[in-house]
Amino acid sequence: MLISGAMLATPSLAEQNSSIRLNPSQPGHTINRDIFGQFAEHIGEGIYGGIWVGEDSKIPNVKGIRADVVKALRAIKVPVVRWPGGCYADQYHWREGVGPQSSRVDRINPWGNVIEPNHFGTDEFMEFVQQIGSEAYINLNLGSGTVQEAADWLEYMTTDLPTTLAKQRAANGHTAPYRVKYIGFGNEAWGCGGAMTADEYFARLKAYSVFALNHNPQQRFAGIDLLFDRDAHNPHAMQRIAAGPNDTDTAFTEALMKKWAAAPGYLPLFDAMSLHHYTMTRGPMSDASQDFDESDYATFAQLALNMDRVITLHTEIMDTYDPQKKVALVVDEWGNWLKPDIAENPKFLKQQNSLRDAITASLTLNVFARHADRVRMSNIAQMVNVIQSMILTDGEKMLLTPTYHIYHMYVPFQDATLIPISIDSGRYRMDDINLPQIDAIAARDANGKLWLALTNIDPVDSADITLQLEGMVVKSAKGEVLTAPRVDTVNRFDEPAAVVPKPVKFTAKNSRLLLSLPPKSVTVVELKG
Repeated sequence: MLISGAMLATPSLAEQNSSIRLNPSQPGHTINRDIFGQFAEHIGEGIYGGIWVGEDSKIPNVKGIRADVVKALRAIKVPVVRWPGGCYADQYHWREGVGPQSSRVDRINPWGNVIEPNHFGTDEFMEFVQQIGSEAYINLNLGSGTVQEAADWLEYMTTDLPTTLAKQRAANGHTAPYRVKYIGFGNEAWGCGGAMTADEYFARLKAYSVFALNHNPQQRFAGIDLLFDRDAHNPHAMQRIAAGPNDTDTAFTEALMKKWAAAPGYLPLFDAMSLHHYTMTRGPMSDASQDFDESDYATFAQLALNMDRVITLHTEIMDTYDPQKKVALVVDEWGNWLKPDIAENPKFLKQQNSLRDAITASLTLNVFARHADRVRMSNIAQMVNVIQSMILTDGEKMLLTPTYHIYHMYVPFQDATLIPISIDSGRYRMDDINLPQIDAIAARDANGKLWLALTNIDPVDSADITLQLEGMVVKSAKGEVLTAPRVDTVNRFDEPAAVVPKPVKFTAKNSRLLLSLPPKSVTVVELKG
């Protein structure tokens, strides 16, 4: 049975009235803007057709990069992009993707058993990052590559000295060194990155950490540099990310953090640890992205909120070895991994994107915000045409997904200061699933504006929220609400605006601000005194 405003598989028992309390004078941690990061991998149309079309394409482009996609991504202020993988990172050899297009190396890409022409390489990626106003997160090949290859790649990208590699970069069109904010030491070392134990992985990581250096003069004091200047500190230095655990593999986290704590204090071997956690029931590609029932919807809402438990499992271990929280937790792969039901090749992982995906994205981003003291970056999988993407393309056509709109609505939370809140909410119940009806976060942005994001999980019942602020009188709230007739509503190329945000405004009455939230909705508002 499909879910509509008038149909339910089981009657909802959610209560109608809820309240939210917050004290803006008691702020929490900073919500790092990189929590809203993206991920682009060489899978299907994730790069070719989705981002890169080539300079000779009839599709409007700038230096081969789709102009419409760039414009859309600039609007959501993408803070950082992870590339070239994913699993693809540990089979990627950077030299095959630089220089004249005619001399690039053709390879087999096992994700679909197609030809990888390497037309989108280092310089094209850096051009893309520059066009969308973002930062680079380069995932090094630790699985099938070498330490020397990784060190050369960093030299090619970042040195300002006239080395042979710097001259090669200049000949390829970029004289100035690139800025690389993050590097990852491999991907999923426990799986597609080499099927290694934590000890085997750490033994390989050490050499990469010492020799794969950033030579950009504005980003020095990382790795071996600290041997020569133990007091050196550069807030702009490149951050090094160890390939961490999958889901609830706490043993992997324990082993890595124990090694980190035992390393010399002047030479920390990594600055962050990754975590991968996808939302699915029986495994990748097992759940429908369209035409699902209320039970499926409720299950995914529950799984999205379960991200809190997963993060807590790992942060408790990290806190034991790193109570000062020097090592960030980076959730650099997450999202709803569903059936690829709109692609000819199932390994292209191109799936539809519904209102359910938008709601689960909001719930997950809220979890990250509440753990902002440790979670300082995340990268949803993926940016264009793959898994839970921001954008879908079909030749010259492009549409924005419901998930994209969540990221656009959440822009005010980038680098905002989290404000702890207390929620007295009703419940949403479906079969044996019992969830709070309302999930919310509040924050103050750099300009002093106060923002509130509220998700009404219940697919049928609306919610009236009484807002109570200490030390501040709020007279109105203005923002946007995202909802649709059904939770499986999607945007299609012939109906691209089926799920789009609409303006909403609330006014206080009798000194009370009442926020009315539609069912199955996400609302983001600025609170005004």
